[in-house]
Amino acid sequence: MESTVAMGNSNVEPRDDMEFDSHDAAYEFYKEYAKSAGFGTAKLSSRRSRASKEFIDAKFSCIRYGNKQQSDDAINPRPSPKIGCKASMHVKRRSSNGKWYIHSFVKEHNHELLPAQVHFFRSHRNVDPLKNDAKVRRKKMLASVSKQYGAYQFSGNLENLFRNQHDRGRSLTLEEGGAQVLLEFLVQMQEENPKFFYSVDLNEEHRLRNVFWIDAKGMDNYSNFGDVVSFDTTYFTNKYKIPLVLFIGANHHVQPTLLGCALIADETVHTFIWLMRTWCLAMGGRGPRILLSDQNDNIKAAVGAIFPDTGHYFSLWSILEKIPRRLEYLSLWHDAFMAKFTKCIYRSWTEEQFEHRWWKLIEKFNLREDEWVQSLYENRKLWVPAFMRDVSFASLSTASRSESMNSFFDKYIQSETSLRDFIGQHKLILEDWYEEEAKANFDAWHEMPELKSPSPFEKQMLLIYTREIFKKFQVEVLGAAACHLKKESEDGTSITYAVKDFDANQDFMVEWDALRSDIYCSCHSFEYKGYLCRHAIVVLQMSGVFNIPSKYILQRWTNAAMSRHSISERMEDVQAKVRRYNDLCRRAIILGEEGSLTQESYNIAVGAIKEALKQCATVNVTCETNLRSGSCATLAIQGVNEVCQGNSLAARELMPYSRAAQTSKGSKRADPGKERESIDNASNKKGKVTLEPEIPNGAQGVFHQMELLEKFILNIYLMHLIVDELEAIHWTMTRIKLEAFVIHCKKKKDMPGSLDYPTLYPRLTTLLRGGDINKRSVELLGEMLE
Repeated sequence: MESTVAMGNSNVEPRDDMEFDSHDAAYEFYKEYAKSAGFGTAKLSSRRSRASKEFIDAKFSCIRYGNKQQSDDAINPRPSPKIGCKASMHVKRRSSNGKWYIHSFVKEHNHELLPAQVHFFRSHRNVDPLKNDAKVRRKKMLASVSKQYGAYQFSGNLENLFRNQHDRGRSLTLEEGGAQVLLEFLVQMQEENPKFFYSVDLNEEHRLRNVFWIDAKGMDNYSNFGDVVSFDTTYFTNKYKIPLVLFIGANHHVQPTLLGCALIADETVHTFIWLMRTWCLAMGGRGPRILLSDQNDNIKAAVGAIFPDTGHYFSLWSILEKIPRRLEYLSLWHDAFMAKFTKCIYRSWTEEQFEHRWWKLIEKFNLREDEWVQSLYENRKLWVPAFMRDVSFASLSTASRSESMNSFFDKYIQSETSLRDFIGQHKLILEDWYEEEAKANFDAWHEMPELKSPSPFEKQMLLIYTREIFKKFQVEVLGAAACHLKKESEDGTSITYAVKDFDANQDFMVEWDALRSDIYCSCHSFEYKGYLCRHAIVVLQMSGVFNIPSKYILQRWTNAAMSRHSISERMEDVQAKVRRYNDLCRRAIILGEEGSLTQESYNIAVGAIKEALKQCATVNVTCETNLRSGSCATLAIQGVNEVCQGNSLAARELMPYSRAAQTSKGSKRADPGKERESIDNASNKKGKVTLEPEIPNGAQGVFHQMELLEKFILNIYLMHLIVDELEAIHWTMTRIKLEAFVIHCKKKKDMPGSLDYPTLYPRLTTLLRGGDINKRSVELLGEMLE
C-alpha cells in the first residue's frame, strides 16, 4: 500500500498518486513528512457526508497557517504562532473504493523550518518513545554544539602556571584514583572538541593542586554574556565532597550559562589569583564588567589584582543566608532583627538613610563588637542596594540562592556527590543546559508575545526584548496602572517623586533627571533585574516621556544580544537620523511654499536641491572613508545640535542630507549623476510647472495647491534617499505628512472635493499605499500645516 510505503520513509513528499486507507492515515503521513521537514502540523478542517455521516474531506496544515483572529477587547490574549503560512495538504475520499487521495498540496512556507528542534512542536511530542527520548535528544544537541564549536584552535595546557611558593604541601583532596579519572575526563573532552580548554596547577611536590576547564560553548557565551559573572564557591565553603567552584552567567533568555569550572585545594589568595588569571587567559584576556562573589577577602584581593577595571560586588543572597549562622546568638530575636535589617538595606533611599538606620540597628541589638557585622559595614558599598547606582547585575544577585541561577547545579550535586559521579554526569548537565536553551530559542521563534495594553512602552519593547524579558517587563507596564505619584522635591533638573504602589502596598522614591535622561527608583529593579520598574514607568509617562531611554535597554536582554555591535550606539544613531529627517521635512515644506510662488523661485529651489545632492554625495563618501577616525561622527552630532536648537535657514539649509546619494535599499552607493538624472526625468514627465496659467481666477487656487503638492512630493522623494536604514520609518512619516497635506488642501474653499489626486499624481498613489494611519494624527498634522 502506498501509505505504508510513505510511512516507512518520512522524507517522501506528498504526491498526487498516493492513496491512504483513512484520513487519519493521511494525517499521520503528513506529520511524518512535517517532522522530517521541520514544522508542526494541525488538522485545519474536515467534513462528513450528510447521507453516510462518514468523513469525505480533510485538510491538514502547517501550525503557522492562517492569521490569528483576536478581538480588541480580549483580556490576557494568548500568543499565537500563526503568521499567514500557506503550507497545507488537502485530501478527499473516493466514492468508488473508499480510498483517500491528495486533492491539493502546498509545499512552500513563509518562515524558517526547524528540523533540529522539531520535537518541541506539540504535534510531534511522544509520537515515538525511542526517537522522542530526552537523552537521545540531548546527545544530538551536544554533538551539534560540539561540531559547531569544534573548528577552533586549541589554546594549550597551562601546567604548573603561577605556582604557590607558600603552600608547598597543599593539594586537592580527592578519593583514591580521582586524579586519574579527572585527567582521563579532560583528555577525552579535548579529543571530542579541540577548543576545549583546561589548565592544571601542581604544587612543589608535583601533586595536583588546582584544575580549571571550560568548553567551547562556554567561551562563546562569555563573548556575548560575559558582562556580569557570578563566581560561586558554595560547594567548596560548605564542605561538599567535591571541591567545585563555578563561573556562572545569564543568557538573553534569563537562563544560566556555564562560563568555567574548577576544583581547588584551598581558599588562599594565591589559589584565587591563579584561578582568575587562568580564567582570564581562557576568555581571551577580557575581564567581566561586574563580578559577583561570596564575601571573601582573598577573592576580593585576587579580583582587584587580576581585574582592576572590573566592578566587584558581593551576591546579596550570600550575605543574607549567612545571617542565621553568623548571628546564631540572636536566634530568639531573629524575626525582629530581620525586619529591621530588611528595612535598613531595602528601604534606605539615600546613603545617609542607610547610615542612620544601620547604626540604630547596631545599637538596638548590641552588635558593635561583632567582627562579621563590622566587615559588612566596611564593605557596604559592595552589597547594600542603596549604593548600587549605574550598575546592573542581570538577575544574578537575588535575595536567596534558590531564586538565583546558581541553584541550577544543585539538582546534580549534593554534599556526598563524588568526583566520579560528577564527571559521569557532566555531559548530562551540558545536554540539559543546551536543551533548555534550544527550547527557549524555539519558543522565541514560534510564539510572538501579545500586547496587553495600549502603552507606548510595551509597543516599543515588543520587538526589542527577548520573549522572557518582555513578559517580565510587560508585568511592570501593566502594574504602572496601580501606582500613584506625588512630587516631593525639585533640585535643578532633577525631580523626586513619591510613588504609591497599591499592589505592593508600599511607597517608593523615584528620581528623574530629564536633562540627562537618568531615572533611579528605590526598588532597584533596574540594578538587580536589568529593566525598568513600574514606578519608573509611571514617572516617565507623567513627565511626557513615552520611550524607554536607550541607556536602560541592556543589549544582553534584547534580540540583538548576539550582535557584535552596541545596540545603544545604533539606537542613538537612529534617533539622531529621525531628528534630522523631521527637520528636513519641515524645511522641505517651507522650500516648497516659497519656491512655488514664481517660475524664477522654482528654478532656484530645484537648482539648490541638485547642488545639495551633489555636495551630500561627496560628503557621504568622505564620511564613510573616515568613519573610523570619528571626524564624521563629530559633524553628525553638531548637525543634530543645530537641528535641535532650531537655527534659522541659512547657507547650510540642505546640508543635513546625510545619505542622499544612496539607494533606498542595500549598502551599495548609487552614482550621484544617475540619481539626479532619474529625478530630473521624473520631473520632466510632468512638464514644466506654469504657476500663472491663463485660466479663470476661480481655478487658479486649485492649480496653486496642486503645484505645492507636486513640489512637496518631489522634496519628500529626495529625502527618502537620505537614510536607507530607516526606510520603513521614512515612508510611514511621508505617508502621514502627505495625507495631512491632502486634508489641508481639501479644507480650502477653492479646492474641489472631487479632485482625483491619485490620477493627477501617480507618485502620491505610490507613497500613500501601504497601510492605515491614525485619523486623529492626520487631522492634527493638517491643522499644524494650515
